[in-house]
Amino acid sequence: MVLLVVFVVTYAFFAMVIGDMTLQNTSGWVSFAYFAVAGLVWVIPAGAIIWWMERGGKKTT
Repeated sequence: MVLLVVFVVTYAFFAMVIGDMTLQNTSGWVSFAYFAVAGLVWVIPAGAIIWWMERGGKKTT
C-alpha cells in the first residue's frame, strides 16, 4: 500500500511539473488535454500494483 501511495504522489508531482514547464505557451485546450490524459494514465500502473498486492496473499492448494 505504501508503494501505491508513493507512486501516485510521485506521478502527480512529475506530471504537474512536466505540464507546467512544457505547456506554458500553449492554448487552454492543449493544457486541458494533457492534464486529462495525465490524470487518467496513472490508473494503469496503479492497477498493476493493486493486482500484485492482491496476488501476494492468496495461497494456491
